Amino acid sequence: MVDGVSSIGRPGAEVIPGVRWGKPEWVPSAAFWAQMSALAHEDDDYVCRDMTLKEQVGFCLLGGFGITAEMNASAYDRLAAEQIFAPGSLADAEQIRELLTAPLEIQGRSRKYRFPNQKAARLSQALRMLEHAPPKTNDHRIFRRELTEIPGIGMKTASWITRNWLGSDDVAILDIHIIRAGILIGLFGRDQQVARDYELMEGRFLQFAKALQVRPSLLDAVMWRHMRALGRGPV
Repeated sequence: MVDGVSSIGRPGAEVIPGVRWGKPEWVPSAAFWAQMSALAHEDDDYVCRDMTLKEQVGFCLLGGFGITAEMNASAYDRLAAEQIFAPGSLADAEQIRELLTAPLEIQGRSRKYRFPNQKAARLSQALRMLEHAPPKTNDHRIFRRELTEIPGIGMKTASWITRNWLGSDDVAILDIHIIRAGILIGLFGRDQQVARDYELMEGRFLQFAKALQVRPSLLDAVMWRHMRALGRGPV
């Protein structure tokens, strides 16, 4: 993977317009992401085909802004244990809200889940819609578009579900960690906003992955994991 792009050569050479190659020791540079992707295992892409669609939608809806990955997983585990995502289950918002309101144990500490009322209402409606009219899977981008018709599921969450459940390399999950990395290397402009420019930014990300010869689903996961570990810094 790295060998395939080593011909780019000089640190100042462009991988794609606006993005310099850099050096593997420059964190984060295009060369760094190429190296990290080469060192990653193919199953580090967070694709999970063992889940049902309702389970995957539930997991992704429980995550998002202000909710850590650990809280996301803990809330999902609780609801799954109560059969909220089981086939035929049509749990109402109040039942889900009660489960989300009770404290969660996360890394040995009792924590409260954020936004239990909002998430419960959205999750209940989403699960009912999926039970009656699941989106078609033959075209990944149409699948994502149909997911965005569910209240509470925007482009990022729909892309997250699509990547995780279908193993799709046709979409990208542009969360805060990916955006920070993209701004730092010139992949995204500081004036771009996902609410307005999602598909434009996604196109740049997919172009970048192709230039690095890395599957977008793997590159997305690698960048998310490393940027999250690095913590929040200036961009």
